[in-house]
Amino acid sequence: MSDIDAARQYSLQDSILSSTMSEDQSPVQTSAPSAETDVYAIHGADPEVLAYAMAKYSRSSLTMKESLSEISAQRAEQFLNTFYFQYGHRSIADLAHIPFAIERLSLLAAIALVDEQRWDGQERSTRYQNFRTSGWFTPNLASQTPVFTAAVEAMFVAYDGIGAGMLEGLKTAIPRPEVMKSEAYERTLKARAFDVARYLLPLATNTSLGQIVNARTLETQVSRLLTSEFAEVRQIGEKLRIAAAEPAWNVQHDEARVVCQEIASVDAECGERVANLLLRPVKTAPTLVKYATQSGYLSGSRGELTAAVGELMAGQAIDPSPVVDLLDDEEPLEVELATSLLYPHCHYSYRQLRNHVAALSAARVAEVVELGTKHRGRHDELLRSFSAGHVFRFDILMDIGGFRDMHRHRRCVQLLQGFTDVHGYEEPVCPGQPSLAEAGLEAKYVAAMDAAHLAYRCLRDSGVPEAAESAQYCLPLGTRCRSMFKMDFAEALYISELRSGVAGHFSYRRVAWEMYRAVEKRHPALAKLFRIEDVNEPVDLLKR
Repeated sequence: MSDIDAARQYSLQDSILSSTMSEDQSPVQTSAPSAETDVYAIHGADPEVLAYAMAKYSRSSLTMKESLSEISAQRAEQFLNTFYFQYGHRSIADLAHIPFAIERLSLLAAIALVDEQRWDGQERSTRYQNFRTSGWFTPNLASQTPVFTAAVEAMFVAYDGIGAGMLEGLKTAIPRPEVMKSEAYERTLKARAFDVARYLLPLATNTSLGQIVNARTLETQVSRLLTSEFAEVRQIGEKLRIAAAEPAWNVQHDEARVVCQEIASVDAECGERVANLLLRPVKTAPTLVKYATQSGYLSGSRGELTAAVGELMAGQAIDPSPVVDLLDDEEPLEVELATSLLYPHCHYSYRQLRNHVAALSAARVAEVVELGTKHRGRHDELLRSFSAGHVFRFDILMDIGGFRDMHRHRRCVQLLQGFTDVHGYEEPVCPGQPSLAEAGLEAKYVAAMDAAHLAYRCLRDSGVPEAAESAQYCLPLGTRCRSMFKMDFAEALYISELRSGVAGHFSYRRVAWEMYRAVEKRHPALAKLFRIEDVNEPVDLLKR
């Protein structure tokens, strides 16, 4: 920024700050500053107003109470329009946190929605809820809709059958202890049965989730969702943008309305004033998300990188790979960047893809890296694939259901590949728990999974563009998917410890164990730092 531009900026800044007071209002009078630290929680301020008030700490000596007392939504909008959009001070949006409920969306859309590194939220659990009653999302499949509907209905029938059969198998294998109440016994074994049955849930299954995100994350989330290949995901992005710009649902509205009516019956003017205060519509982030649109950077990069990896790997079969592959860190940074950029746009393992990238000339590797910035706009953050240099990089091949649990870890970089049938599917195996064969369910499970993958291929290869684009909704959660997790040592230890716990799902317990074993092999002296659970040992299935 030039000196002239800086002068203009701070002149405008002073103008905006002075506009927070009316023309005949003198600056807020304060008493002598206290020698003690003052700490207080804040409630009731609109998210954008609160963000403005916090931003003023760097531009004003006013206290938070003084700032909030004089700020209006209009002044906040004026400030944000200037400093957030014109000058790119995007950290201001980190100060506005907004809760959302997103209900009745598919599991596929939910995975896309939560794929943010700065994200906090919760989703319906496949362990504690019966998803048979949730229904499912039907995408636009044109003439292939009957094929899709029949496949999804068959998966839910199998979900019911496998769940009920496994529950009976568990009851047969694990009698109820006398000291355990029958309700707790039933509830615990149902959760174990759901852990098996969830493998049959298709990605079309409806779920619900809640999120609390700051406005900057919301803006990038909306833009990313609007750029999705899936119409459902794009619609959710638009609905999020609208929800942030329209009046939010007030949890206290009905009670506040009754109170206002009671006050108005005694004093009409007072009742009206209270109503204006308590019942006023609050728009959570109308200014901060109004420019959230489809990302030309994401769409342009996706097209070119997909073409580049198709050219590089043309005709190559996918090599077998382990569940967890801890990559070495010996390749040049340029090779890691190029491989990471191509990885989300194919189904090859990182190691196989990297071997082909490393064989390219330095000039060609540089060209691939440059594809990742070719379409970048002025305010676009670099693609996630540019997050490189981590010592611990795990290429993980696991079932989609287990991946959804691993996906919650935010203190690492995750690169996701698209869902496909090329990696096959997992069979639920838990040490100490009856297997599918022991419960008499193996043939039913295999038939259901094979039929689901066949339906996926029929839709993908139908020649109907809409069906080909949406075939992934047919894939069940037992289908294997590939993802890359990059992290430091602390996160590798944390994930291994947390996810290997006996109360966890056996799918990600196995992955956590393999992560630990990979670190142990490479850094044996550090293995003793892990408080790890051996997932090969049978567990007490009545303990949660």
